[in-house]
Amino acid sequence: MSEVKNVLRLQDITMQFGGVVAVNNLSLEVNEGEIVALIGPNGAGKTTAFNCITGVYEPTNGIVSFNGTPMVSNHPQGKMKKNYQGYNGDKYINEKVLNPTPDQITNLGIARTFQNIRLWKSMTVFDNVLTAKHMRSEQNIFSATFRTNKADEAKMEEETLALLEEQNLLQFKDNIATSLPYGLQRHLEIARALATKPTLLLLDEPAAGMNPQETAELGEFIVQIKKKYNLTILLIEHHMDLVMKFSDRIYVIDFGKLIAQGTPDEIQANPKVIDAYLGVAEDE
Repeated sequence: MSEVKNVLRLQDITMQFGGVVAVNNLSLEVNEGEIVALIGPNGAGKTTAFNCITGVYEPTNGIVSFNGTPMVSNHPQGKMKKNYQGYNGDKYINEKVLNPTPDQITNLGIARTFQNIRLWKSMTVFDNVLTAKHMRSEQNIFSATFRTNKADEAKMEEETLALLEEQNLLQFKDNIATSLPYGLQRHLEIARALATKPTLLLLDEPAAGMNPQETAELGEFIVQIKKKYNLTILLIEHHMDLVMKFSDRIYVIDFGKLIAQGTPDEIQANPKVIDAYLGVAEDE
C-alpha cells in the first residue's frame, strides 16, 4: 500500500484584522489526488483562508506547508503581540517568518480562481491564458529582444489553444475576456489557472451563478481535469450537491473556526454542521 502524500497543510492559521479575527486557529490537510471542500456560511472566513495560502494576506499566526515544506509562516508581532485574540500566540515565535508573494507561490505549483472573477479585462480570451503561460516560460530579456525564443512561444500558443478548446472557449479566443457570458468567464478563469501548470488548484466558488445542470457539469469537469493534469484540489463552494457528490473530504468552518471535518456522509449527519449551515436556507 503506497504512503499518502500530504500536499497542503495548515497549522493553527489565524488571520486577525485589527480586533476582528476572520480565521481562528484553522488546521487542515489536503492529500495528493484529493478533492477537498471547505464550506461554511457566508462570512465564515473561507476566502480569507485561501488568501493566507496564496500570499494575498500575511496570516497573523501559524504555518502553511506545501509538499511537506513550510511555505508561509508567521506569529504575532509588534502591536499585535498585545492585541492578538487568537490561540497559540507563542507557538511559532521561534519559527522563521515566511511571506512569499502570490507570484512566488504560483511558481511553486499552486494556482487559484477567485470568488469574484478577476480576468485581465482589456485582454482577449487567448491573451488571458497565454499571459499566464509565461509563468513557466524560460525567456529572458535577450531572448525576447532578439526573438530567439520562437519555438518556446509557438509551444505556449499551441498549449493555450488546447486549453481553450478543452474549456469550449476556442471560438471566443479573439473576444475581449469580459465580454463573455458569466459561466464562460468562470471556465476561462480555470483555463488561466491551468496554464500555470499547477499541482494544487484552489477553486473559490467555481459554480457561483450557475444553474443545477451547469453545476453538475462543472463537477464532472473538475473530476476530469483532476485526472488529466494529476491535480490535487481544494475548493470553496455553496452548492451542496456538487460538494457532497464530488468531494473526498470536507472541512466546515463557522465564524472562522473549524467545527467539523469528515467524509460527505459524516458531514451531512453532523449536528453542528446542520445547525450552522446545512439546516438553513442557502444564501442568495
